[in-house]
Amino acid sequence: MLTLTSGAVQVIRTVTANPELPPETGIRIESGLDGSDALRLSVAPAPEAGDQVVEEEGAKVYLEPTVAELLEDKTLDAQVDPQGDVAFTIAEGAEGTPT
Repeated sequence: MLTLTSGAVQVIRTVTANPELPPETGIRIESGLDGSDALRLSVAPAPEAGDQVVEEEGAKVYLEPTVAELLEDKTLDAQVDPQGDVAFTIAEGAEGTPT
């Protein structure tokens, strides 16, 4: 199952903390368009049917079934740069080795 770093937990909780959003709001990761290897990440009000749910310390990540398989042994990290832009990265295993 996908592992979340403490940085990813903090960023996801910050992004989804808006009181106007439903309490189940999380980050959804799905496959890219047109068979691309790229993954798409978006804020989602709830998981879609078949999504795998990863929750840690209140941070929720919803994984499309094919993406859940792909990221099964990976770690999700996130950082915010000085301009306030968020960058998510996926690393191999729990070691945090970048891919």
